[in-house]
Amino acid sequence: MAEPASPRSKMAVWRPRPLSAERGGGARCRRCPCGGRRRPGAEPCWAAWRGRRPLSGGRGNQDRPRESFTIISVLPAMDSKQKQAEKARPYGLLKPAALGKIPGRFLLHQEALPHLPVPPLQQTLDRYLLTLQPIISEEELNHTQELVAEFRKPGGVGERLQKGLERRARKTENWLSDWWLKTAYLEYRLPVVVHSSPGVVLPKQDFQDRQGQLRFAAKLIEGILDFKTMIDNETLPVEYMGGKPLCMNQYYQILSSCRIPGPKRDSIVNYAKGKKQSRHITVVHNFQFFELDVYNSDGSPLTTDQIFIQLEKIWNTSLQTNKEPIGILTTNHRNSWAKAYNNLLKDKTNKESVRTIEKSICTVCLDAPMPRVSEDIYKSRVAAQMLHGGGSRWNSGNRWFDKTLQFIIAEDGSCGLVYEHAPSEGPPIVALLDHIVEYTKKPELVRSPMIPLPMPKKLRFNITPEIKNDIEKAKQNLNIMVEDLDIKVMVFHQFGKAFPKSEKISPDAFIQLALQLAYYRMYGHACPTYESASLRMFRLGRTDTIRSASIESLKFVQSMDSPDKSDQVKTDLLRRATQAHREYTDMAIRGNAIDRHLLGLKLQAIEDLVSIPELFMDTAYAVAMHFNLSTSQVPAKTDCVMCFGPVVPDGYGICYNPMDEHINFAISAFNSCADTNAARMAHYLEKALLDMRSLLQSTPKSKL
Repeated sequence: MAEPASPRSKMAVWRPRPLSAERGGGARCRRCPCGGRRRPGAEPCWAAWRGRRPLSGGRGNQDRPRESFTIISVLPAMDSKQKQAEKARPYGLLKPAALGKIPGRFLLHQEALPHLPVPPLQQTLDRYLLTLQPIISEEELNHTQELVAEFRKPGGVGERLQKGLERRARKTENWLSDWWLKTAYLEYRLPVVVHSSPGVVLPKQDFQDRQGQLRFAAKLIEGILDFKTMIDNETLPVEYMGGKPLCMNQYYQILSSCRIPGPKRDSIVNYAKGKKQSRHITVVHNFQFFELDVYNSDGSPLTTDQIFIQLEKIWNTSLQTNKEPIGILTTNHRNSWAKAYNNLLKDKTNKESVRTIEKSICTVCLDAPMPRVSEDIYKSRVAAQMLHGGGSRWNSGNRWFDKTLQFIIAEDGSCGLVYEHAPSEGPPIVALLDHIVEYTKKPELVRSPMIPLPMPKKLRFNITPEIKNDIEKAKQNLNIMVEDLDIKVMVFHQFGKAFPKSEKISPDAFIQLALQLAYYRMYGHACPTYESASLRMFRLGRTDTIRSASIESLKFVQSMDSPDKSDQVKTDLLRRATQAHREYTDMAIRGNAIDRHLLGLKLQAIEDLVSIPELFMDTAYAVAMHFNLSTSQVPAKTDCVMCFGPVVPDGYGICYNPMDEHINFAISAFNSCADTNAARMAHYLEKALLDMRSLLQSTPKSKL
């Protein structure tokens, strides 16, 4: 394939412009992306960006220093000297409301990004065999080597499928993105609750009553609208990783979007793209849905005071709790929900209400307080509340789980969100959350004029006996899921990412190796391990897999408790294993990992209507894709943690946010599996982290 054009050929930073009087009076803002006029003597908009802390983004490269966001625009290409002279300064996402609209900026940025490459076939097959070594028997490996040899023959089936993939790559923006969206999300038939949609646990807020809950919710909504302004104006700062700009498409998919159930495949609708954009959010309280318009007639967003008054109106008109929890239908198996959805929409009133929810910017769930629990399990209970709502007796009916973004604020100070995974990975969601959390801390600068606002519209549903029956079935199925989920949030206080950095080890590689050690000590063998790697260096890039179970990691975990190995040998093996993980991560974020390529070859065979190659029918391939450890690092400035369910019945879902001096973990398993236990995994993980630290501290640093 031809080398993609450099993203720098069209993209450049804003050049400084001298302040000068212009026709119509007033100077233009110097070095400012808005290019707008300002009053004489007024500070330029650009000055408002100084001193802002950069956010991190694009978390595929797991241990790099936090990337900075940089404002960029589209100008004629510069030579290298000009580029050096015109390097942009990094700025954060906070309050760029002064920036004017920059139409077309997003599209031009996207078009300048390189296309996702199709890795060389022989390279992928060699690496596939290497990744199998720690997780299958020698006999199974010998059989797979024969299948690989057949698949890779010159002129054979592998080469034919590879050429098909390369043709697809030349004809599309991203050869993988559509396939991945369909196979990983839209054709996935298990409920989105627990099995697909991640939750985020935010720090507990200090309110304990309705007033505090509504005041915080109002400020949070204003923060969402502030972020939305950047998306609408195309002034959202572009994220960089390793000096390269990242695809920003996911940010433009998360607001005003919703998943729609289908009998065999779901779909995604996005109402942010049309001329008539959404002006409302959905608010849910006591299982009742309301349409809340969040913009004034002049197009300006409502202030916190105005939103608070509207939320009070909603609260006061939804005090009764005897309503049918219509939202619980969205928790069901996708085929069952698709059938119930079509049945629900036969009624005109129901259809209008559902469309209003689907078109809303996002959903805000005002939850009833959950039963009080001890401090040591409080965060674990909140994680469950974010993921599934607690069951039909509690807040699970206070959701519309197909909505991309649902912010959850409970009366007892518990808060967070749950998001439908199809449009976006975790990092854009967490960047949005970081922005909102910072926004909620800002003091109110202006008191809003108390202009009477219309009553928020209550969304009505006509419940037929058939719909009531669907609701009852959904309740039963959900409650089984709720009982089955075993989740533990662990705050590891002994050290954070600063320690591995001091040892010149990638924090992510260190944590992943601790997970390998914990699992090995629990089960006596390594297992297929999935860690998500960002492909956002490429246009419409989503993720590939970092396979953390490697030959090097297995050698280390086998040696760790061996009395025959010296501490120096163990330390060297630890450093080799973390370096191997580092190298695999770098390979993955550059589009050269094996998992999506193998999937592409398999899907190409299906598309070409040829028989599935034996390589993909092999037991070893099934084992390799059975991820007993499904993991993800999702760093945030906010002291929060993301959580999600396991992807296999006998597995764990583990997400973590490494802070400087502590690490937040969320560990999930299923109670229906006798072999897994989230609290036990947390115990072994804590011990693994401490033992690895002790090992490094007891031995001098050596060069590998």
